Amino acid sequence: MSIFTPTNQIRLTNVAVVRMKRAGKRFEIACYKNKVVGWRSGVEKDLDEVLQTHSVFVNVSKGQVAKKEDLISAFGTDDQTEICKQILTKGEVQVSDKERHTQLEQMFRDIATIVADKCVNPETRRPYTVILIERAMKDIHYSVKTNKSTKQQALEVIKQLKEKMKIERAHMRLRFLLPLNEGKKLKEKLKPLIKVIESEDYGQQLEIVCLIDPGCFREIDELIKKETKGKGSLEVLNLKDVEEGDEKFE
Repeated sequence: MSIFTPTNQIRLTNVAVVRMKRAGKRFEIACYKNKVVGWRSGVEKDLDEVLQTHSVFVNVSKGQVAKKEDLISAFGTDDQTEICKQILTKGEVQVSDKERHTQLEQMFRDIATIVADKCVNPETRRPYTVILIERAMKDIHYSVKTNKSTKQQALEVIKQLKEKMKIERAHMRLRFLLPLNEGKKLKEKLKPLIKVIESEDYGQQLEIVCLIDPGCFREIDELIKKETKGKGSLEVLNLKDVEEGDEKFE
């Protein structure tokens, strides 16, 4: 195939192989690097931007194309584009040890960055640096999982770090405006979800300014909508309640 002629050989330096085993045989497709994840997440929708060729191989590196009868036996069709889509969606991306190491290092740093961005020292309400979080993650021997998102893993890391150091998610500052009739009763229901009530003002409405754990935001929002039948409102004043200043914990 022309893709494997000497003049086009350079293109293969940017190849990502996606492999699937079906009916006892191995099938591979040649994709552009960094495009497979985009296709699977729905960001990339143009198949031609993902596939180097719409051919199905038994071995991409050797240029060995799969036989028509093997495709029909394994996939029930010889439509190579449809088979490419199946392999692209469900197959296993092949990466070298060096690439895997680079990917793990990047994910490790991304997780530490998310944790540093979301958390503070609860005593001082000052944030930690990414470097300190990375050091702490190494101390607890955190192992990155490539099949989980960095955000999911950041939440896991926060739980584990709480056992070793003073750390918690930075609180959100909210303002509630509640109808007076329902306000007092609703305040009692909200109390278990509130960390600190900073102010209360009884005027035409009950106005409460408070700090909450970000994980409780959705529950609070739904509770206010339900109990006040849409008459109450919730406003985010600060996404993160942290002390002002340049000082960070190293």
